This record gives sequence, structure tokens and C-alpha cells, in this order.
Amino acid sequence: MTIPILFKETVDKHQDVICQYSRGEGGKFTPFTFKDVLSRISAVAWSLDNLGIAKGDHIGLICDNRSEWLITDMAIISLGAADVPRGCDTMAPEMSYILGFSGCKVSVFENAKQLEKIIPLKKDLPDLKTVILIDKPETEPDCPWDVLYYEDLLNTGLEKTSDAFYSSKIEAGQGEDLCTLIFTSGTTGEPKGVMLSHNNFLHQVQNIDKVANLEVGDIWLSVLPVWHSFERVIQYIAVCAGTTIAYSKPVGKIMLMDMQTLNPQWMASVPRIWSAIESGVSRNVKAKGGVSWALYRFFLSVAIIHQGMQNRLQGRVADFKKVFTLPYYILYPLPWLLLYPLRALGNKLVFSKIQEKVGNGFKAGISGGGALPPRIYQFFKAIGIQILEGYGLTETAPVVAFSPQHHPVMGVVGPAWPGTEIKVVNEKGEQAAPGEKGVVHLKGPQVMKGYYKKEDATANIIDGDGWLNSGDLGMLTVKGELKLIGREKDTIVLLGGENIEPVPMEQKLAESPYIEQAVVVGQDQKYLAALIVPDFDALEAYAKENNLAYENRVHLRDVHAVLELLNSEINTLISSKNGFRSFERIYKFAVLRKSFEVGQELSGKQDLKRHAIADIYKKEIKGLF
Repeated sequence: MTIPILFKETVDKHQDVICQYSRGEGGKFTPFTFKDVLSRISAVAWSLDNLGIAKGDHIGLICDNRSEWLITDMAIISLGAADVPRGCDTMAPEMSYILGFSGCKVSVFENAKQLEKIIPLKKDLPDLKTVILIDKPETEPDCPWDVLYYEDLLNTGLEKTSDAFYSSKIEAGQGEDLCTLIFTSGTTGEPKGVMLSHNNFLHQVQNIDKVANLEVGDIWLSVLPVWHSFERVIQYIAVCAGTTIAYSKPVGKIMLMDMQTLNPQWMASVPRIWSAIESGVSRNVKAKGGVSWALYRFFLSVAIIHQGMQNRLQGRVADFKKVFTLPYYILYPLPWLLLYPLRALGNKLVFSKIQEKVGNGFKAGISGGGALPPRIYQFFKAIGIQILEGYGLTETAPVVAFSPQHHPVMGVVGPAWPGTEIKVVNEKGEQAAPGEKGVVHLKGPQVMKGYYKKEDATANIIDGDGWLNSGDLGMLTVKGELKLIGREKDTIVLLGGENIEPVPMEQKLAESPYIEQAVVVGQDQKYLAALIVPDFDALEAYAKENNLAYENRVHLRDVHAVLELLNSEINTLISSKNGFRSFERIYKFAVLRKSFEVGQELSGKQDLKRHAIADIYKKEIKGLF
């Protein structure tokens, strides 16, 4: 079994169901049925085959989210070749390294701008012979390679391909065939090419029905970078389950507009985007002021308390130790019942209007790429929107753990994915007890084939028994659910020898309505400090409410009253009251001028690139110590 074979089986069952919504001119969505999409895949596959692309070849695919990405990807892997994907935010040296190291003789680019990045670096690409542009430029690019156009390949292929041709190609594929080479970000050295097979992805695709209720025709809103393994597996899950992909963008106004237009049932995203949605909702309600803001805060508090009781009654809590307490069915039913009418009233008066922003058919959001801050989970659950947390790595295609739709638990990224084993190893190298911190190790059919041409690196991460060392810190509940704490390499060691995990502190700081993001620093120093990315919209509203004079938004970070506000927020959030130890305090902070950006401070999945941040803001960090 391979991804293309499973997709064709789906097409045979659901030919006239919509497979993709593609944004066209004027921002309107154009639907393509499963039959339409398969014919295009077959056509592009024929043209690529005619170019001489064969099983085992590596083909570059530099493109962002759009319908042509999936069609090109499926065409490449239908021939037994593997694509080497990357987004349009990739810098020229990294793009050149990836395409050159993987030996791509053909590469597909979204537009001429992406192609132009590597033309000056042609000496590093000795294998590259042909480039294909999806968007046709007005003038022919001055390029040292043969240039072809996606539209021409598609049209020619539509005339030439046949069911017999396509079937013969996909039937020659095997599950262990290489499907893709996804290169890591390279923030700690040269990027490593993660070799993922069809079987690696199929382990997720064929087990999705055990953890989520997908129905034919459900719509997924696609906002994460499609070249990354998280969104990529979502694409495969979607099209192999007879559901629909609609391509949007992780930009608040566009995303919410598309949600109301398309009324999707599912969306996969990362904690930072879910947090941005929560901040936007709260900010908009606060801007109305008066009764609206008071009602919102009151009913949100009621809903969070009520939901907490409901979680206890339903056994949806993370317990790390077996301790005796009074049974929940004795403690909570009466207060839960008393609060129920208030929560129902809040749903009708306040939260129903928020729910309309994501459409009236939304089933759940899926959050990956890091632990979701408890406050954000509580917010969405309280207003009636379910977020299902998952965990994984590029090296595991990517899912390792997932909170099932029928039994989600706050504060954990779920139990192990079906057919997957997880263990936490403590400092002694022994399997940790529930509630004991350690490094997460995992084993299962989704574990990669290895790093391309890097056998030593592969041996360093996967042992002889097939256990992969994730490098993530976590602990297991008594029920075997996984809670993430941070990265092993992110641990900060102060001069006094104290070990500190920055991620919980950063998540707590981001709970402030005035802080968009925070980075805790202090390696080999006497104390901790932080880089603060402010929420400029919230600070501007605060300044206007308090009649503070300022020249522009950036100048707000220098206003004394604003600095006092941020200092108060930091000291309130990072305190013993919230479970932080005496040496886990932020003694100094620097307010940055702008939000972090993907490709600079953030990775493709919007994780912090700590090494890049340390380099970009070395002057600011030096000034803190």
C-alpha cells in the first residue's frame, strides 16, 4: 500500500465529492472534485515521467499552500520518486544546500522569485537540469537551466495520460519506498534530510478513525506550511478520508473570513495561532467596553469553573500521582448543576457570537508543534470550541501522541498514537515513574528511515532496538498520557547550578494580554531575564485608556508607565503563587520592536529558533546581564 494507491481507492468511492477549494482571482474559492484532482495528478505524473523522472529520483518542490502543491506532490510520489519540499520563505543558501545535497535533477518552484534565489548559486547545484514554474512570469527568466511551466505540463498530460498508465505506475510502488525528504531547519548546524516512507505516513492516515470522527465531505482549513510534516499528513488524512481541503492563510482576518465563508469542520494549527485568536477575541470585546466586557469576563470565568468540574466528573483530567480524594461524583454534581444555567446563558448571550466566527459546523481544532498553554485550552473549551492536542516530530511523520476526540484531557498531548510506544527516561537512564520528569523516547511504524547520507546522526537518535530519542522533556500521567515540559537542549543552567525549563515560564508570560511572546534567557548567568514581544494593539489601547502620550506604536515600549505595566505583569505571572521557585524569577527584561517572523525568529511550524534569536538580539541580551 502507498499514499497514491489509497487515494485512488478513495476517488473510486467519492468521485463527485469536493476534494479541494482553491483560491482564485478575487479571492473566490474554486471547487475541484476528487475525480478532477485525480485527473490532474495523473496528467502531471505523465509529463514528469516523460521528462525521465523515475523511481528513486529526488525532485525539489519549493511552494506554499495551494492546490498545485498536493497535485505535484502526489504526481511525484506516484512515480516512485520522492519530493524535497520547502516553503517560499526559505533563504537562498538553505534552499541551494537542500536541493544540492539531495541531488535534485528537477525542481518545481512556485514562481520566478523563488527560482531567482538560486541562480547565483548554480555552482552548488551540479545535478539540477530542469526547473518547473507553477506561476508563469510575464517574461522568460534568464536561467542556466531548462525552464518549463506547470500549466503546459498539465495540459499536455491531460491529453496524453490514461487510466492504464497511472495505474501501472502506482501499482509498482511499495510501502517502504521513500516518499519525501524533509529537511530540518538547521538552527543548530547543517539541515538534516529526514527520510519518510509511505508506510510512515500511512500509519497516521489509516489510524485516524480511532481518534477522530471524520465524515465524507468534512472541510479542513489549511493554514500551516504544507511542506512541513504536520500539515502534510493532514493533507493525506483529508484526501484519503474523502474530506475536503480549503487553502487559507494563518492571518487572522483572512482565516476568520474563510471560516465564515466555508464553514469548515476541522483546522490544524500551532499554539501561537490559537493564542492569537484568543487574544483577538478578548481585545475586540474589551474595545466595546462597558456591559459587553463585564459580561464576557463574568461568563468566561463561570464557564471555565464549570468546565473544570465537568472534566473531573468525566475523568478528563491529568493525574500524575495516585492519591486518595473524595470521589468526584460526591464533590461536584451539585455545584456543577447550579452553574449549568449560568453557563447556558453565557453561551446564548456571549459565546454563540464567538462560535459564529468559526462557522456553525466546526468540530475541532488540532493543535501541534508544542504544548498548548492551559489558559488557551480553557478559553476554547469554555466557549464551546474543542481543541485536540497532539505531539510529534518531523522524524515521526509526525504524530506520536494525540488526544482523542471522544476523551480529550487538558494539560497533556494525549496518550500514544495507536500502535506507538512512549516511555520517559530519567537522569539515571531508567524508565521514569508517572509524574517524574525525563526525556521522551518513542517507537512505532511512523519512525523515519533515517537521515539522508548521515548515518552517524541517525545512530545518535535511534538506538539498536528502534527507540527514537526525541530530545523533548516530559512526564507521563498514571493513565499513560504525555505532558510536555520543554526541550532537553533548551534547559537553562544558571551560575549557581540551578536547572530551569524556559517553556513553562514563557507560556505563563504569554498569558498576559499585553505580551504576545516571551523568550527566557540566562544561560551561565546569575539570574534570568526575558525578551518580551509586546502585543502592540493591547498596549495602544492601554495608552489611550490612560491618556499616555506617545509618538507611535514602537515608542510605546519606551513609555515609563508601559514598562511599569509589563514589569507588574511579569512579576504577577512568574511568582511562587503560580508554582515558580525563588530562582525562577525574571529580574530584567527587554521589550522588542516587532513581532517574531517565520524564517527569522520562528521555524516553519512557528517554534522559537532560540539560536537565531540569540544571534539576532545579542545586543539586547548582553544589555540584560
